[in-house]
Amino acid sequence: MTSSERLQLIDVSAEIVRVPILRRIQAEFPCGSITAIVGRNGAGKTTLLRAIMGLLPLKEGTVTFRGTELTRVPAHGRARLGIGYAPQERVMFPTFSVEENLRLPCQVAGMNKAQVDERLALTLDIVPQLKVMLPRSGAALSGGQGKMAALGRALMIGEHLVLLDEPFQGLAPALATEYSNALKRLQQRLPQLCIVVTESNGSLLKDVPDRVLHIERGEFLEQPMHPVDSAVPSSHFVPMEASQ
Repeated sequence: MTSSERLQLIDVSAEIVRVPILRRIQAEFPCGSITAIVGRNGAGKTTLLRAIMGLLPLKEGTVTFRGTELTRVPAHGRARLGIGYAPQERVMFPTFSVEENLRLPCQVAGMNKAQVDERLALTLDIVPQLKVMLPRSGAALSGGQGKMAALGRALMIGEHLVLLDEPFQGLAPALATEYSNALKRLQQRLPQLCIVVTESNGSLLKDVPDRVLHIERGEFLEQPMHPVDSAVPSSHFVPMEASQ
């Protein structure tokens, strides 16, 4: 695999108020796969995604994607590289309709109307549940609907890489199944896409990921690639050091 076909983290370390959260992480995420990062609350999952997105400065290390060193790209410029991010808190603009929320990142990235329309059609094909939500206010969505909308917004701009932070937490079983099916459709429609999903409870992932990495105190522990494993084996329990 060449550097143009993967997301690569090299000696990535990060701190929050001088508390070490990520500790010299080394990892590769191949394009064309869904990788899950599983760990307890406070293990560093959210911090890792924020570091990839440039929302948190690195203490040391580099992040590269498709041959580009992201650490040299400002946070607002990473979306222009085809990177979509759905944070755990969803963050829908309440005064915008769902459709306006979906279109916004593409418009900010400088896409023309035809390009945005094409991305919207693809997104609605992958997440058809969004069709009835398009005219609704971002403030009128339930928690589960907000997560589906956040997925759609990440797909709108995420042409090459999509980062999803704890998307299954709090979803009713039926909606969790719909979310899983959307990710499988996404992988079928865009087979070269790199998808990274974090979760505290690995059993929620079911058969979604191709690979599972366990994170503990800001470090990866290679575990058997079994999506239904618990977050971290009890024999590896380490008390939480800080929030994500």
